[in-house]
Amino acid sequence: MIDPSTIHQFAQIVIRGVTAGRTVEIDGLGSFYPDTVWGFRFEAATAPKVFIAYVSEDAAEALKIFTALEAAGFNPWIDSQKLLAGQNWPRAIESAIESCDFFIACFSENSVNKRGGFQAEIRYALDCARRMPLDQIFVLPIRLNLCRVPRAVNREVHQVDLFPDWDRGLHKVIDSMRSEAARRNTARPAVTRK
Repeated sequence: MIDPSTIHQFAQIVIRGVTAGRTVEIDGLGSFYPDTVWGFRFEAATAPKVFIAYVSEDAAEALKIFTALEAAGFNPWIDSQKLLAGQNWPRAIESAIESCDFFIACFSENSVNKRGGFQAEIRYALDCARRMPLDQIFVLPIRLNLCRVPRAVNREVHQVDLFPDWDRGLHKVIDSMRSEAARRNTARPAVTRK
């Protein structure tokens, strides 16, 4: 059960932000916007959430992907844009992976042999994917340049190359996610209200 004082503190944060004319986003749920008639309005997040995994050496390319996905109507999640100061980042990343609709892994010459967080994120995403229906698209490995994709990923899912034609490769990724999102929406049983 949530402590009532926590709910009150949360509400005060939202009210202060909206009153100051700012949008207050609740990651994964939606955003509160200032509204001249009602004081604020809430819009639920409906766009598919996409986690972007990358290594720091590929940050510029990952941000390009983030921007392109946002422009295409997705809700991309990337640590440099979404992590808050002081936040427990390992747990925030796991939570973002668990709650995302799609996981993009950016493979490159920089990432394939690097140890650390990127490899852990890939493993965690593959574990999450194993709990999903076999025909559901979740992990989307992309290659930023000519490199080998680890066997554990390559044997399970098809990769997309963003070279030599970045726009064409990214278009394939976006089309795949749109098709899968539409398929998931039509596969959901209709809710009957009495």
